[in-house]
Amino acid sequence: MTGPAADRDLRARVADRWLAIDPLLPSPGPARAACGADLVVAADDGALAAVGGCEHWAPHADSLDVSWGAARQYQLSVRVADLADPRPLDELLSRWKEHLRDLTGAADDDTAAVVTWPSRDTRGVKTLLAHGLAPLAVVAARTSVAAGEHGEATRDGLRVRRAVAADLDDLVRLGLEVVRFDSLVSGVTERPSTAAALRAEFTAMLADEQPWLWLAETDGGAVGMLAAQRPATARWIAPMARHEPVAYLLLMGVAARHRGAGIGAAMVAHLHREVRAAGVAVTLLHYAPMNPLSAPFWSQQGYRPLWTVWEAIPARTLR
Repeated sequence: MTGPAADRDLRARVADRWLAIDPLLPSPGPARAACGADLVVAADDGALAAVGGCEHWAPHADSLDVSWGAARQYQLSVRVADLADPRPLDELLSRWKEHLRDLTGAADDDTAAVVTWPSRDTRGVKTLLAHGLAPLAVVAARTSVAAGEHGEATRDGLRVRRAVAADLDDLVRLGLEVVRFDSLVSGVTERPSTAAALRAEFTAMLADEQPWLWLAETDGGAVGMLAAQRPATARWIAPMARHEPVAYLLLMGVAARHRGAGIGAAMVAHLHREVRAAGVAVTLLHYAPMNPLSAPFWSQQGYRPLWTVWEAIPARTLR
């Protein structure tokens, strides 16, 4: 059974499961209808069991987006009615693999097959692993109503202030340090364009009278930075949470020799005060789960996993 009614029925079943496992998940929309691949799995009774939409995505070579992942990505949105039976998801991923096998360019090295999956929807994990996908990123969430402030005491002489145009070189330097560290444990890649893309991003943010861009200073120099997007700029990620408005923490890092002194927590506390004053409901961010510093730090700041980004890099390694 296919058609609009069958799709609505499938999404209603997915919505019930998502709401039961995580009330912060949004209501599922249709799987992205992008490339037209036939990614539909029927149950024995003919009802829809799983539907997928494959989007072929390639950011501009000079954009900051290309530093966050592969240069060409095949992103699968998945809707599975019931995960008690692993077969529909398994068959859907197998069909997706066949689809990618026939695409020009999908066998290149700088590619990724990507599935963004609800972190608490744990019944799908073994099937994702069996198909060669690895959890390389987490979309973490902090609700402003439920979360308190988490700033710890910091070393004497620390100053956290809003960044200004004269700080641009320090912002780029510290941002590059974050990119280089994350590239060791995730799909992040420093590219020839990364420094220029960071400079362009921060320059645009600094044009705001009160940018959500902070610098931490101690010992006479800049040792940390934090950049975040207000709800008007974070609309691209807002559909990943049930509640709005949504803010997005774009990048945060502390120079290696200054970590562990509460500098990161002090910068995040500045952001949280701004978020609360702006009436933001949810703040989202990405972190690499295999980064040994990220998960404990962000948990201490009140964030928890909402979505997990599973990837096969390169895309031809999808099984």
